[in-house]
Amino acid sequence: MKKWSMVMAVMLAFSTVSVAMPAKDKEKDEEGRLENSGKVIQEILDIPDDIPQDVLDKARCVVVLPSVLKAAFVVGGSYGRGVMVCRRGKDFSGSWGAPAMYALEGGSFGLQIGGEATDFVVLVMNNRGMDSLLHSKVKLGGDASIAAGPKGRTASAESDAYLRAEMLSYSRARGVFAGISLEGTTLRPDKDANERLYGKGISAAEIIGESKVESPEAGRKLVSRLQQASPRLKP
Repeated sequence: MKKWSMVMAVMLAFSTVSVAMPAKDKEKDEEGRLENSGKVIQEILDIPDDIPQDVLDKARCVVVLPSVLKAAFVVGGSYGRGVMVCRRGKDFSGSWGAPAMYALEGGSFGLQIGGEATDFVVLVMNNRGMDSLLHSKVKLGGDASIAAGPKGRTASAESDAYLRAEMLSYSRARGVFAGISLEGTTLRPDKDANERLYGKGISAAEIIGESKVESPEAGRKLVSRLQQASPRLKP
């Protein structure tokens, strides 16, 4: 009983802070999220043994979730905010477009004391996986299949396990990078954050699907690094 009282108190405190935060501060928070996502991608892609080139070249979209807090509020779980960037053009095979804000939530509720901030990267490997993320909350491992991503220069996206998965996921904590499954968590468009960042009512589907939407200044490092690393989709 005491455990759940503590959980509710902490969650209430976080929600109160969020509501009380001025709109300008929230907008800066979105810009900081974009900048941090760019740093994560820069650092990971600078190491060839992390995400294999063959895998990145087959990805339609990349979701970056910097500093996700796991095992938060004394109970197990995950909570994080990040961004998704997708390729544009026919069948999403062209250059990388503007970033849309996303949120990761959920996980198990086993008793776990302490927490650790972890960076997550999720590669969306086909159009079905991408379409599901554009419009609604998606339960990973349920609504969309997800697998721990391969790593290393010789790893390939051609194995049966990776071909079947709609998404491949990676994590980085304390300098250790590895493929990891995010089954049981949910990923959804962060509607309010998108509206604050772009200054108008705009959906994730519009940001990603419309070629006229330009990336904010804070997101250009993220987009340009992906463009440099993988200019075109390779079937």
